[in-house]
Amino acid sequence: MRLLPHPDPIRDPVRFVDRRLGAAGLLRSTLRYVFPDHWSFMLGELALYSFVMLVATGIFLSLNYVPSDETVTYAGSYAPLAGRQVGAQYDSVLRLVFDVPAGNLIRQTHHWAANVFVVAIALHLARICLTGAFRKPRELNHVVGVTMLALALVEGFLGYSLVDDLLSGMGLAIAYSVAASVPLVGDDAAFLLWGGEYPGSSAFWPRMEIVHVLLIPAAIAVLLSVHLLQVVRQHHTQFPGGPRSERAVVGTPMWAGYALRSIGLFLIVAGLLLLLGGLVQINPVWLWGPYETALSTNGAQPDWYLGWLIGALRLMPGWELTIGDDTLVPNPFWGGALYPLVVFAILYLWPWLDKLLWSGGGRRHELLDRPRDNPRRTAAFAALATWVFTILLAGSVDRLAFRTTISYEGQIWALRIGAIVAPVVVYLVTRRICEELRRRGDHPLRGWSGTVVERTPEGGHAPVRDEQPR
Repeated sequence: MRLLPHPDPIRDPVRFVDRRLGAAGLLRSTLRYVFPDHWSFMLGELALYSFVMLVATGIFLSLNYVPSDETVTYAGSYAPLAGRQVGAQYDSVLRLVFDVPAGNLIRQTHHWAANVFVVAIALHLARICLTGAFRKPRELNHVVGVTMLALALVEGFLGYSLVDDLLSGMGLAIAYSVAASVPLVGDDAAFLLWGGEYPGSSAFWPRMEIVHVLLIPAAIAVLLSVHLLQVVRQHHTQFPGGPRSERAVVGTPMWAGYALRSIGLFLIVAGLLLLLGGLVQINPVWLWGPYETALSTNGAQPDWYLGWLIGALRLMPGWELTIGDDTLVPNPFWGGALYPLVVFAILYLWPWLDKLLWSGGGRRHELLDRPRDNPRRTAAFAALATWVFTILLAGSVDRLAFRTTISYEGQIWALRIGAIVAPVVVYLVTRRICEELRRRGDHPLRGWSGTVVERTPEGGHAPVRDEQPR
């Protein structure tokens, strides 16, 4: 009598798949893939896990949202608006907040995840630009990352616009004006997107929901997949030092070290976002009230990541390009359309600007630069960030004028001058600091020291030696 082999619940399915697809080699190489250990490489994962939380919470929200501008009488639990005529979309959001179990927790978690997603992409992109991680052969991956940042900004704007409260209504009115200001095609494009003159037709809301919950998330998911595949194909860059070289990668293998660390990071991100959603109020739409075309308020502000566009609209003088009685370029175009186009054009062209102006050459790079190693590139990025941040400050001048004695006009003129002078000053100072650090070889946190510790066989930790930073 021949005994059958004892079934193995793990090995048998793996063997079954491998015999049919030949996947063992690919799986083995994937599990052995080495990830650098530097903390800054976790910024990309932070963006990825924020996106996962956005999708998870967004599915719940979409099941409770009504994309219709039909006027209804509010009869929910929020007493101050009882009996008020509101749009069906705003009514559905209020019911989600006050009547659906855990509805406001999920809504606020979704909003916080959107903020973290934008911050993580921006910081990750800053690391790429400052350390030269965009150089050959990774220029296309840099372009993919910049595109994801642009889509994240548009996605965030559409997300809070769906509510149809006073804040989102004012934002859509401004967006319509900016779209219509684009020379030659603006009027037709705005009419097509809104389905008519502002506030558009009833078909506008379902269109916007489809773009927000389906088209842009799908595009971001595809770009994330392309981005990760290119990273695996080309391998991670890494900072120089020790045995690291253009050919030798030092770090932690995918399994089991990095995978468990990454899972832990996801759990931390998810937990913190849920805590923020439950404990820290964000965008209290019930306080803003429903949007009506004839109403506006100075208190209406966009989310912070669009404040730089509002600031640009406010800082631009009343310039318009006219011929006779025809206005060829309306004023909203300069700050609302041209300015973001210039910023993103610089980001897209960063790898080629680096070849032309800062680094030269086109050889393959696997090692990163410390920011001090290329003072002109670092100074240029610092100047660009200062330019954007100065204009971002202009997005809140009305609130500062309301709460202080500083006049609105005085702030506008100060920031207009600052937007020109501050980037130049920051460029010169940053370049000087980087050149001095590179010349002296000092660590930027002079006087800092650290202690190297090792894990003992008993599970504790013991100091081994003190080290000064290199």
